Amino acid sequence: MPFDPTYIYLVLPALLFAMWAQYMVTSSFKAYSKKRTTNGMTGAQAAEAVLRELKVSGVKIERTGGNLTDHFDPKTKTIRLSESVYNSPSIAAVGVAAHEAGHAAQYAAKYGPMKVRAAIIPVTNLGSSLAVPLVLLGTALGVAGLIDLGILMFGVVVVFQVITLPVEFNASRRAMAVLDESKLLAKDELGGAGRVLNAAALTYVGALVVSLTQLVRLAGMRKRRR
Repeated sequence: MPFDPTYIYLVLPALLFAMWAQYMVTSSFKAYSKKRTTNGMTGAQAAEAVLRELKVSGVKIERTGGNLTDHFDPKTKTIRLSESVYNSPSIAAVGVAAHEAGHAAQYAAKYGPMKVRAAIIPVTNLGSSLAVPLVLLGTALGVAGLIDLGILMFGVVVVFQVITLPVEFNASRRAMAVLDESKLLAKDELGGAGRVLNAAALTYVGALVVSLTQLVRLAGMRKRRR
């Protein structure tokens, strides 16, 4: 794709924000991974407790490799916790594990945004892999239809990221409410867990901002070609 000066003042600041957000979640997790919970509860135990309090059954909790690879798999109804979370009795581990249990609660409650996000995942995967190549090919061949199709597919990716935000924030709210009401964490520990989850949420905001600026840039290039 030809160089466009809008990349400097539009996309680059968004990329810097996304990098800062990633740094924040890494540093916050690292800091609160060193702070042990008063009751010695591990990440896996926290996930179990949150599921129990929210009356969610039939969800497995497994260990998975990697760092900050924690996620809930709705297909198998499994919460997978990374090595630094599963057996760790840290504030960060409890916060992350409770958040994933919040996703399991969303799935059990048929939470609307989560259902919509799951429905468009196949189209999103297709769009994320084909959007830019289609724009590049359309630009090289001078075929406006291919460019428009690429921009449309990239727009689906942006929609997916927009829907992801309420899903992530809602999972954290569910988790924090249970941790507070059930006294699973002390008040000062609750604040630390909240800071870790807020930092994690920033990464999703950063990804959305980057994609939005890219979409605006692509649309601007298309308009100039016309």
